[in-house]
Amino acid sequence: MALNELSVYVFMLATFLGVELIKRVSPLLHTPLMSLTNAISAISVVGAILITGEAHATNLGRVLGFIAVTAATINVVSGYLITDRMLKMFKKREPGKK
Repeated sequence: MALNELSVYVFMLATFLGVELIKRVSPLLHTPLMSLTNAISAISVVGAILITGEAHATNLGRVLGFIAVTAATINVVSGYLITDRMLKMFKKREPGKK
């Protein structure tokens, strides 16, 4: 079995496992879980940038790398925005302000 075939199998297994795990997360835990996964998404951004900028990358690799950079960056930014919104919910409000 070639390394590329093994990589595809690992990717498919990780995809199915990830989907099953996310489906089973309680809605109450979703926001804290999302804020903790920002570090993983940041690692994905760095990896995708490395793949996209590789000198010997194919056009398909560059396109998939660009899509990965875009998707992971959106995930990181969205996670921080949601975490910020969640933390604002716990701040005490001053009387008379809404």
